[in-house]
This record gives sequence, C-alpha cells and structure tokens, in this order.
Amino acid sequence: VLPFPSQVVYNRVGKCGSRTVVLLLRILSEKHGFNLVTSDIHNKTRLTKNEQMELIKNISTAEQPYLFTRHVHFLNFSRFGGDQPVYINIIRDPVNRFLSNYFFRRFGDWRGEQNHMIRTPSMRQEERYLDINVCILENYPECSNPRLFYIIPYFCGQHPRCREPGEWALERAKLNVNENFLLVGILEELEDVLLLLERFLPHYFKDVLSIYKNPEHRKLGNLTVTVKKTVPSPEAIQILYQRMRYEYEFYYYVKEQFHLLKRKFGLKSHSRKPRPRPEFFIPSPLETEEPIDDEEEDDEKWLEDIYKR
Repeated sequence: VLPFPSQVVYNRVGKCGSRTVVLLLRILSEKHGFNLVTSDIHNKTRLTKNEQMELIKNISTAEQPYLFTRHVHFLNFSRFGGDQPVYINIIRDPVNRFLSNYFFRRFGDWRGEQNHMIRTPSMRQEERYLDINVCILENYPECSNPRLFYIIPYFCGQHPRCREPGEWALERAKLNVNENFLLVGILEELEDVLLLLERFLPHYFKDVLSIYKNPEHRKLGNLTVTVKKTVPSPEAIQILYQRMRYEYEFYYYVKEQFHLLKRKFGLKSHSRKPRPRPEFFIPSPLETEEPIDDEEEDDEKWLEDIYKR
C-alpha cells in the first residue's frame, strides 16, 4: 500500500487550465471527502518572508487530508520548519499562455460578457482594444520582459532572483520540479495528466477522467474559454518566442520529463526533437493513446520514494 499524502499543494500557474482543474476538484472533494482549501487572493504570487511564514502556517494547520490551491510561486515549507507537501502543477506552451491571458484580461470568457469589466475596471479603452501586434512589435511593457517571464517563477520560488529572466532561475526551477513536484503535466495532454494524477493520488483524483469527459462537465468547462482571441502575425510570434527563450527551455524540459513519466506508466508518447519554433494554438487536449508493454522498474517503489522525499 502506497503512503497516503495528507498534504497536497497545487500552486496553479495562471491560464494553464487551472479553472478547469479547480472545477473538477470541487466535485472530487465532495466525492472523496478531502478538504479543498482555496484562496480568495488571485493576484499576489510573490510574498515577503513574513507573508510566506503566515501562509505556510495557515496551510499546515488546515484539516487533513487537504488539497490547497492558489496562484502563488513555490513555497519552501521546510525552510520554515514545516513538512513539505506533495506539489502538483500544469503548464502549457508559453506563447499560448501569454495570448490567453492577454485577451482574458480584456474580454473575459463565455461565463459573462461583463466579467472582464469587473476584472479590469480601470483599464482604459485604448488599452483594452490595443492590437496584439502593436503591443509586441512596439515593445509595450505588457508584451516584453520581465512580464513575459511568468511560468518559471512558479517553480523557482520566492527568491528575488526567481523573477529575473536568466539561467539561475531556470536551473532552480528545474531542480524544484525534480525534488519537490510529484507531477508537472502539460495542458496540451490534459487527459494524460488526469490519468497520472488518478494513478498517483487516488484518494484525491479517483474517477477524475470520467468526470472530466462527462458532457455536463464539458459544458461548464467550455464557459471558461477566453473569448475574442486573435492570432498575432508570424513576425510578432517570432519576437515573443525570442523573448521567452528561457520559458521555452523550461517548457520543453517539463514536456520531456512528462513524456518519460507517461512511458513509464504505459502511455505512448511520440517523442520528437523540438522544432525551431513552437507549435501554437493546439485546439484540444490530445487523445489518450493505448498503453504499451514496457519493462520498467517497479513503479510503486518509484512512487513511494517520491512520497518519502
């Protein structure tokens, strides 16, 4: 019997499918009887030392078993004398994530035409309707670094250098993925992410895939799709790709690790060398493929080692 982790943290990255996953977690928490701890704070990912201590204290004293979720950069519980929880997360193609956020801030999603006005009431009309190509090509702050350096800090942590685009933050983020995260999936293969979460954390995610595929749940999920997205020009996309080179190095690293994990547990992945430019605008998660026979070390022993870290 695998150890049961009673403390799980999903420090969800913005615009990486987290609202879809949180919808699932609300259903699963009632179904399986774990404590889903959410936060009303959505726009404070960087914390002072005192804020880190306070949040870790609040999380650690929640009724167990719990799954805590919030948009917040990685917290090192052991640094403050706490027990390190099991971390999970999901990322996506960096340019796709940026574009989703750009239009979501301006126009919201299908849940209501006025949601975006509530979310960004102080945004001036000329800013709301700013053409994405103008923003990128004329180097507006929203479309240039350091704002484009977004995914890596969620894994690097709270150190000030984690906010600076560069090798230091990239390598620290990779190290944390290896040492502190049970699973980091990619949104483009969400069904496989859910399959692995069900395998690794059945007390939390049992039956998650059948719930996700339920037509009624799909209707709810479709309401969280960002509206009024437009495609930037090839020139603008190429500039974004260059500005996000560290984000892409991290994304490809996570993707490779995720595919290794899929293979380990019998899910096929078509491994191929990264293209010189990323694939954009994948319309839907890839279908889960048939398992393959593969001689691997005992997967339960591997999972037990993860829990003991």
